[in-house]
Amino acid sequence: MMNNGTSGVVPLPQSVEELIQKICLAQKQPPLLATTRLLLESVGEPAALCMLQDIDSRVEFKRPFDGIVVWMINNYLANEGPPPKRLSPSSQPQNCSPLTPPGRSVCLMTKSQDETVAISASQVGYSSPQQHHLPRSPVTPRSRTLRLMTNSQDTGASSQVFEQPATDPVDYGSPQGHHPQNRSPHTAPRRYRTVRLMMNSQADDTVRRSLVLDQQRTSRPPDNSVVEMLGVTEERFSPQMMALGELEFRKAFLILNYIGPKKLEEAISSADWIRKLKDLAMVDFESEVWKRLGQNVNDSHRCKYLDWDCAKTCLYHCHVSLDGNLRFEGPYLDATRTHLQRVLGDDNVLIVKFAEDGYDWKSFPRNYYPPAYHKILKEGILVGLRRYRFFVFKDGRKEAKKKEQNISSVRCLFVRMESSASLDKNQEYLLSGKTVQEARSVFMHVHTLPNVPKYMARLSLILSKTVKLAINLADVTVQRIDDIPCLDENGNYVYDKDGNLCIHTDGTGFISEDLALKCPKNVVHGSYHNKENTEVTILNMIQPDAHFMEPPLLIQFRLFHNGSAAKGTLLVNKKLHHGTIQLRDSMIKVNPDPESSIFTNNSLEVVATSNRPRRVSLSRYLIALLSCGGVPKDFFMDALKNALEDAQSAFTNKRAAFRVSLNRGTMDGLNAARMISSGIPLDESFLQNQLFIMSKEEKKGLKGGKIPVNDCYYLMGTADPTGILEKGEVCIILDNGQISGKVLVYRHPGLHFGDIHLLNARYVKELEDFVGQAKYAIFFPCKGPRSLSDQMAGGDLDGDMYFVSRNSQLLHYFEESSDRWTSKSSPRSVSYKKQGELSDGELEEKLHQLFLRSTFQPSSSIGVAADSWMAIMDRYLTLEDSNLTEKAHMKENILLLIDIYYDALDAPKKSGEQIEVPEELRVKVFPHYMEKKENSYKSTSILGTIFDFVESYGEEKFSQKEIRKLPSFMVNTPEVEAFKEKWKELYEKYRKDMSNALNHSGKERNDAADEVINYYKQLLYGAAEFEESKRPLREIYDEALAIYNVTYDYAIEKREVKRCGFAWKVAGSALSKLYTSELGEKPLCCAPSVLKELFS
Repeated sequence: MMNNGTSGVVPLPQSVEELIQKICLAQKQPPLLATTRLLLESVGEPAALCMLQDIDSRVEFKRPFDGIVVWMINNYLANEGPPPKRLSPSSQPQNCSPLTPPGRSVCLMTKSQDETVAISASQVGYSSPQQHHLPRSPVTPRSRTLRLMTNSQDTGASSQVFEQPATDPVDYGSPQGHHPQNRSPHTAPRRYRTVRLMMNSQADDTVRRSLVLDQQRTSRPPDNSVVEMLGVTEERFSPQMMALGELEFRKAFLILNYIGPKKLEEAISSADWIRKLKDLAMVDFESEVWKRLGQNVNDSHRCKYLDWDCAKTCLYHCHVSLDGNLRFEGPYLDATRTHLQRVLGDDNVLIVKFAEDGYDWKSFPRNYYPPAYHKILKEGILVGLRRYRFFVFKDGRKEAKKKEQNISSVRCLFVRMESSASLDKNQEYLLSGKTVQEARSVFMHVHTLPNVPKYMARLSLILSKTVKLAINLADVTVQRIDDIPCLDENGNYVYDKDGNLCIHTDGTGFISEDLALKCPKNVVHGSYHNKENTEVTILNMIQPDAHFMEPPLLIQFRLFHNGSAAKGTLLVNKKLHHGTIQLRDSMIKVNPDPESSIFTNNSLEVVATSNRPRRVSLSRYLIALLSCGGVPKDFFMDALKNALEDAQSAFTNKRAAFRVSLNRGTMDGLNAARMISSGIPLDESFLQNQLFIMSKEEKKGLKGGKIPVNDCYYLMGTADPTGILEKGEVCIILDNGQISGKVLVYRHPGLHFGDIHLLNARYVKELEDFVGQAKYAIFFPCKGPRSLSDQMAGGDLDGDMYFVSRNSQLLHYFEESSDRWTSKSSPRSVSYKKQGELSDGELEEKLHQLFLRSTFQPSSSIGVAADSWMAIMDRYLTLEDSNLTEKAHMKENILLLIDIYYDALDAPKKSGEQIEVPEELRVKVFPHYMEKKENSYKSTSILGTIFDFVESYGEEKFSQKEIRKLPSFMVNTPEVEAFKEKWKELYEKYRKDMSNALNHSGKERNDAADEVINYYKQLLYGAAEFEESKRPLREIYDEALAIYNVTYDYAIEKREVKRCGFAWKVAGSALSKLYTSELGEKPLCCAPSVLKELFS
């Protein structure tokens, strides 16, 4: 069941085999996939040799051998029609199918209106990725029965029946991806055919799987049953598979993970063993399954958690290889959750990643993608006895770098549509009996959108990581209010280049105070972000309601309501009646279908809140634009030197060390900062190691232009609700309320000279009537012919963050550009067939194509335009003012690249069109600080100077000194000694647990490591944190000292200072407080955010 492709070797004539081997060796190409060999076998030996000889004559391949063969066969079949015969190697009988074992013959007969027609087994038994449809019978059938009989010398043959509509599936193999001429597979009358398959019970599972006829899901499938849908009796499933269907899904999935590439029946000989584990707790179940099956996979595949019932999200991954092989991984525990997972349940969502294997997919024909991928997207994925089908995808290229080189960053989500698992049979399921289109309507009426790109862009809103607001939307009044239009000096409406009305309130609405108070603070990317803000816990202990006295000023959200979908920000409005949300038209992304009768799941989901700004650093883009605006090199170099001195002196200077430990607090949960503030000396062994790691990371950021600057902030933007602010004015609310004076405002990733605005911040008393004492936002005016947010790289108010600077030096030096960005590109008209004109099958086909194109042939225009802009801008910065002609030419190219860059950023959500960078604007040589390895030149611009200055500091190496214990912690009282025996065993167990956690990759690795640490903190404190513990303080201190001594003894023995980390990660809070008390001082409670402000 782990292989969705044809895994067996398809025999070919000797002449063909020899030529294939010759090409593979000469061009260093991998062997052809079995599916491709089958296609070669189908066209006949002369045609196959002709194609291969043509391929062999090529000097160098620009595409994989396998893809070239498939492409040539496509062309051959398009011109020549179905193959007249099948190849028969001399070692194989003439009537033997390559899908059947040697010595076995296959005969397929079609009965229709008393006429019999012979059809080769290849035409029905194998669903070719390139030729999915059945050749038409000479007699057009009303209903027909296909009987396939497998003759063998073996006995014990069994028969199975398959039923499906007689319509032909989509022919993905044709170069254009069109349906057969004069035949629509989506509109033909629904007819059924029955296939009776007789085969030996020991027949190859590949044959059994390949002979299942494809079903095009253009109508409602039978309720909750894969077996009924395919018309196959349950005898098809092995006893082991049936036993798997009796398990809780996460247990069943864990088994599928641990069997690796093996089939379930090969890895587990008895169904009784599976049933025996059924009632074990998850921790014990995982341990037993790993003992039995762990040898089948790498240690990195192990999913060992100490607390499986922690209410975290379970993530289920499926990796698909180029030939269709499946590899299951998980379940992994995750702290975040999406609306899709929340509605359907974690176990009904499968995260599918398609392998790229390092090919240059752009060199392939536009519509060519691995045949196995078409098959999986069309037929779905069987996970045990559940079938998951393609549902939604989201391109994650902007959000994160690839974690695995050969795995696409475009994440595709399949959802469970049918199941034959006994555990599912009596369970109600939201999507039971629904088509995929109907299932999507449960979330939003996405079918009301005009085209396919918008369809998927809006549907992917259900993939945002969110916190669900605990309110009943049935009790909430959702009102629609008008956007505030932009008006010219004559009071006329202003329209953009596409004819759309320009507005000041794009993406922002209101929420009543009572609802806003139910929203948690410090939400970032759909999760609570309190690792650096431990004052929240302490404040709640002192004043339980302190954290919620004022609501978040702004809430970035997703709203799913009666079939509609909205996104943007909600500004708290004390003037609104209780239980009210006001949405503007610009926030509505999907309108409801009044004729739909499908129940929709309503929810208000929080993506982020307006939070206290963190330390802000500049960027290369911002440094370049500030330089163009007159800010001298000395300003940047002085800021750089200060940051470097802090990083360099962090090992010896407490103030510098504390500043670095605060700035890099996310790296260690503020452990180093806690140690320093408790009075622990800087030369403490583990603290020195941590400061070295942090300093190294600090320098890495500085080299890339991330230079910290005082009095700068990132704030979420919204529109002025009072209407008082004039053009060129803003209102800014920080810790101490509204501020006044000049400010610089910019939105990343702005590239235009006029993207930095010099504005006047003013106090607006009337604003307090709306927001009260809520904090942290920038308010833009609702006056003028164009919104301020749009003037900054085409920004809006749906959650965009804006750079705000009050730095006196920047304000003194910077001269604002009078030139504002206005798109000069022509309106782009892309023709799409309207959704209403597409059948369900056609829509799915187009969605599959969109996904495959996004995965394998994505636009690189954003990166190319940005890199070219940076290279030209670098030369522009160093060009003498006297060289006016050259400078003007460079500026013209810069402006053209900016238009392309902004258009490429907007294309996916607007038109879906792929924007291209003209060859004449593509830069071939780059400044050395971009580290392009080849084709670089030595830059003398401010950016090159910054890079070189940091590099000149050199790469310091950590010189590990002798690991020493703190004298005051070298305690051997009877109480401590007793705890030492306990923690010696626990520390040994911890090392194994942490080793397993670190075998994961990416985010799963960090989450698993945190899980391990939290488990041992719970053992020590009897609570999540030291401050929440109810254990006697002296008892905690003794146990913390035992942990410290056990850990340091092991680190000294191994001569590895990093081993000391366990003591500080688990017992750090207790040890720090103990050290302070032994100094005869009382610890001073201070919020990390206040400390950052004091030490910035």
